[in-house]
Amino acid sequence: MYALEKIKQEIVHEINKIIKPNESVLSVVDFVLPPDKNLGDLSLPCFNLGKKLQKSPNEVASDIAKKLEHKFIKSSVATGPYLNISLSQEALTDILNNLQKNKTSFGFNKSGNNERIMIEFSNANTHKEYHVGHLRNLAYGDAISRILAANGYKVLPVSYINDFGIHVAKTLWWLSRDKGISDLGKAYNQASLALADNALGNKEVGEIMKQVESRRGEMYKLWKKTRQISIKQFAQIYQELNIKFSTIFYENKFIKEGLKMVKELRQKNILIKSDGAIIADLSKYNLGVLVVLRSDGTALYPVADLALAINKIKQYKLAQSLYVVDIRQSLYFDQLFKLLELLGYETNFEHLSYEFVKLPSGMMSSRTGNIIPYEDLKNLALIKTKQEVTSRHQNWSKEKINHVAAVVAFGALKFEMIKVSSLKQITFDIATALKFEGFTAAYLQYTYARINSINSKAEIKIKKAKIDFNRLTDNKERALILELASFPEIIKIAGTKRDPAEIAKYLFDLGQVTNDYYHAIPVLKSEPILASARLALLNSVALVIKQGLNLLGIEVIDEM
Repeated sequence: MYALEKIKQEIVHEINKIIKPNESVLSVVDFVLPPDKNLGDLSLPCFNLGKKLQKSPNEVASDIAKKLEHKFIKSSVATGPYLNISLSQEALTDILNNLQKNKTSFGFNKSGNNERIMIEFSNANTHKEYHVGHLRNLAYGDAISRILAANGYKVLPVSYINDFGIHVAKTLWWLSRDKGISDLGKAYNQASLALADNALGNKEVGEIMKQVESRRGEMYKLWKKTRQISIKQFAQIYQELNIKFSTIFYENKFIKEGLKMVKELRQKNILIKSDGAIIADLSKYNLGVLVVLRSDGTALYPVADLALAINKIKQYKLAQSLYVVDIRQSLYFDQLFKLLELLGYETNFEHLSYEFVKLPSGMMSSRTGNIIPYEDLKNLALIKTKQEVTSRHQNWSKEKINHVAAVVAFGALKFEMIKVSSLKQITFDIATALKFEGFTAAYLQYTYARINSINSKAEIKIKKAKIDFNRLTDNKERALILELASFPEIIKIAGTKRDPAEIAKYLFDLGQVTNDYYHAIPVLKSEPILASARLALLNSVALVIKQGLNLLGIEVIDEM
């Protein structure tokens, strides 16, 4: 149990003894944070208590304030219907000692009871350009995987690659016409433009798709060759962004099994024939119609998706199966989950949706070519960060500059994708992403590096002095300790809400409080015992920043 939770529990116990000695009326969840930090560290709204005790909430708050005493309480004051509590120095010391004791496990909890959760993300399409929009999916899925693991779940991060489908057939159609284009993304873009209002061309695409699905012929050979180009690129991107999957699934592996399921579903009248196509009529569930097979017999996404979902359930014995896919697919996943329910599968399926990434010029589209390719974005970020790092450290080796620039660049790209709620659109601006100040990864990495620099400047007598956290009595120290104390709760909230932005916002607030602290309070110039305590406080901050950024899939740097 972390210190702040323990402190809350002991205070709740004392309040319960005051209200009803033999009954637990309150719990730790009844506490809130005061809107103004000057009011106190914890606040207890007394509205519900007033109803239970048949007294006004103001009276209840006043009665408790007069009687409440505990070693962890500095003062308790009734402010209208609220009981505002300021924590004692002993409580603050307990918080820091607890943090130092737990170190790299600080903030983690076991609320997930080691339940198995599979989270599927990076559902990229082969034969298409990998762009900045895909980056949001990757960063969000990876961060949620790490956060759920920190909350005690057994997390299985997986990728599902769409290597079949009409987009593949369109790309192959163009490549078969224009031998000069080797770039798959450009080929798909050109094919999409050329196939608009092109009945003959679209018929040829349908024939190519049938040939690929039958796994024979020249188009199938070309599919195998070009598919490997995309898969190799995906592997390189995952390596660069330090994203690891326990398994990678491919659509083509599940088509055959999915087609068998379609037959079974038709026999059960869950799927029916309509105008030559095979559909699921889910209108009685207010979910409209889902087309499963086209009228020419070629498969759509549900064919492989149904087979994969059932494979996951049977093979991995999951408590929950999560899908990270953009918000446009919300209806589709409602339909897919309903079909699985009708088939009798009760696993807890959940679609984790996220909004679009836009450019300042408008929406992105692989079809129209209005995108920022990942490779272009990465190279631009690396160039800009190398320039920035070189200007600050002209004496550094080329190897060191490249390493720091890469950590800053990739950290910036990830952070921009997860620093706001997944349900908010992002207008991606590379200049903002790479700033070393403000709400950016580089600002947090710099705060960590600055603490590391203070450490390296500390004299031996300071490092060896006894650490006495009771010496940290300044209000700015108090604010910093309380900010650190809330980290475990933030991890729980981020896990429950499936929202990495909670951690990103927390780290930014912590960074601001920290910068305010070491600009105002002398650390190394204090007498040794106080300096030692202040240095330990900053090291606690560095530990939490590193821990928090790691949950977002972002590295720290010792020197910037």
